[in-house]
Amino acid sequence: MKNIVEQLSEYKSVHFNKKNIQTHFVGIPLIVFSLTILLNLLQFDIHLDSGIFVLTAAEIFYSIALIYYFILHWRLALGMVLYIIPNLYLASLVTPLEHSGSIAIAIFVVGWIIQFIGHNFEKAKPAFVEDLSKFLIGPLFLMAEVYFALGFAKQLKADITPLARDLRREIEAAKRA
Repeated sequence: MKNIVEQLSEYKSVHFNKKNIQTHFVGIPLIVFSLTILLNLLQFDIHLDSGIFVLTAAEIFYSIALIYYFILHWRLALGMVLYIIPNLYLASLVTPLEHSGSIAIAIFVVGWIIQFIGHNFEKAKPAFVEDLSKFLIGPLFLMAEVYFALGFAKQLKADITPLARDLRREIEAAKRA
């Protein structure tokens, strides 16, 4: 398994353009929210002695994702907890609506349009094209960017930036070859 520096360096290598990063701060949360709504539609009744407990696929997915985030970097994972809990709550408000699936799909499409606009500024393909695990790293990358902007995780930023620049040079060299 790649460590946090490797994961964020690879992701950062196609995310240097400020406009691209700005679009990601809109597009990724929209995509995550839409997927949370869709995953909330899958509910499982857990029968306990004290009654029925309802568990959603979103809760299961985010529990697993958070374990992964905590393995990678516990401080960033704490920020992700603060992001995921409201996300789950807001999605739970949308899920009971009659057309929640259609709403989620519309949000998903808008989020991806914004993502691709950002990568047009970057002149680089999205990170997930090479590695599907980057779907999980995208939200963590944004959390890292928030930490960096607040002056936290300075060493992490210092570790990933030169590696990301090296990876970007390799990408650009491969394009020219």
